Amino acid sequence: MTAETSSAQSTSAETASAGLVPAPNSAGPAGGDGFVLDAATTLYAGPGTGTTERWLRSTVGAATGLPFPPGDRAAPGGITLLVDDTLEPEGYRLRTGSGTGVEIRGGSAVGVFWGAQTLRQLLGSGAFRAAPAGGEGPRTLPAVTIEDAPRFSWRGTMLDVARHFTQKTDVLRFLDLLAAHKLNVFHFHLVDDQGWRIEIKRHPRLTEVGAWRARSKWGHRGSDLWDEKPHGGYYTQDDIREIVAYAAERHITVVPEIGVPGHSQAAIAAYPELGNTDVIDTDALSPWDDWGVSPNVLAPTDATLRFYEEVLEEVLELFPAETSPYIHLGGDECPKDQWKRSPVAQARIAELGLDGEDGLQSWMIRHFDTWLTARGRRLIGWDEILEGGLAPGATVSSWRGYGGGVTAAEAGHDVVMCPEQHVYLDHRQHGGPDEPMPIGYVRTLEDVYRFEPVPPTLSPEAAAHVIGTQANVWTEVMQDRSRVDYQVFPRLAAFAEVAWSALPAPAERDFAGFEARMAGHYRRLDALGVAYRPPGGPLPWQKRPGVKGFPREGAPPNV
Repeated sequence: MTAETSSAQSTSAETASAGLVPAPNSAGPAGGDGFVLDAATTLYAGPGTGTTERWLRSTVGAATGLPFPPGDRAAPGGITLLVDDTLEPEGYRLRTGSGTGVEIRGGSAVGVFWGAQTLRQLLGSGAFRAAPAGGEGPRTLPAVTIEDAPRFSWRGTMLDVARHFTQKTDVLRFLDLLAAHKLNVFHFHLVDDQGWRIEIKRHPRLTEVGAWRARSKWGHRGSDLWDEKPHGGYYTQDDIREIVAYAAERHITVVPEIGVPGHSQAAIAAYPELGNTDVIDTDALSPWDDWGVSPNVLAPTDATLRFYEEVLEEVLELFPAETSPYIHLGGDECPKDQWKRSPVAQARIAELGLDGEDGLQSWMIRHFDTWLTARGRRLIGWDEILEGGLAPGATVSSWRGYGGGVTAAEAGHDVVMCPEQHVYLDHRQHGGPDEPMPIGYVRTLEDVYRFEPVPPTLSPEAAAHVIGTQANVWTEVMQDRSRVDYQVFPRLAAFAEVAWSALPAPAERDFAGFEARMAGHYRRLDALGVAYRPPGGPLPWQKRPGVKGFPREGAPPNV
């Protein structure tokens, strides 16, 4: 091999891997010539790779116009998908070249699928369209070898569909966007004070009443503006089954959230007996039309427990254990004022010998932890479930900073790090006046890229309990898909790299290099029709002048 040939191969490999997001662990020249994909390119899918085979034909095949006819493993010039258990379960090895064709080996079916996501990026932004856009023709891949595996097993994104309902088709689109970024957990925030979004056949008023509110606050809760149009919607049980199956085809775990005992006004409006009827007139309640934390919380009665057991029985059927081992029960932001005034709640505290109202909340969470464990599921909740004592099998979503996660990990509990100061994507992206309905701290693309999920103070044993990280998307001021797109992207690309790639310490990360790779990634997002925030600031139609937000000044506390 001449020096010129070696240099050309190296440059070819660098060109191929330079735009990949998230960055792979390693990429280099494979030797030899590149490989041309054309109408004759076959597809061989080894045992266990059916999800990737179907996805390649329906997605990449549709974008390129290539049929990918079935091929033989021994035949050259095709795409070969293989499970290779010598690799990590989510890891993969991708090789391309004239003699190899395209070979994707994954440690499991999941790893093969992530390898196919990388192949799609190598094919260029046209591979992200729904149909050929003209001039596609044969596509040349350079001869490269990419070795890759994720840092964390939990790489999640939460979407709040309770505050503003997200149509089913947009949920499916959101799942595709997660898969394109190698994110593998979809936290489905289905219920809150402002709406109940999942059909429960045993309790139909949850959607008949709880899924609809008369109007919505326009902007932050301090705004004096209202959208007077009634708002609502819910997913039928068949919708939920479709969403779960669609996610499973993309190797995404769905974590449904049914919040207790706070954030429950929509449920109480539907079934007033669930509330603290001895201190408030629950018959007068309706799904909340404002944002914030409602004072109306569940009554700590046996009837309430049984009601939610019946809800969860249907939830477990809709979200099978093989695709949804975790059930999120909220446990956050539960005001205790009604319990303090309620003779029923105080009698229950005395009866059980609990440590006040915090102990009462812990008792409810522990009840459902035991109930879920007996049915082969795991409870996960926001870090307030630490208050009053943590349920034995619970996993903690650490949202109020790192503190709750540190406490839980040191006590031997699994933790998902999602501190609002770093990865709440409803927080504003710039300090300028044009950000639409600005909420929270300024969290730029670079800020998210430098987020570190594992605090350096944790011991190795405790750090092993940080099973991953999650970005959260709260939709109080995101009334439609375009607003969600604007807040989430491009920052979700930076978050995906934090969750997947083996990055150095935050201060040592090559943000300039990431920005350079994003130049190509923006073209992929354009092809997908994502209304992201441009690097230069919002476009005129992305602004919301005159609508009050709630910007918080200064650097966010690192807690």
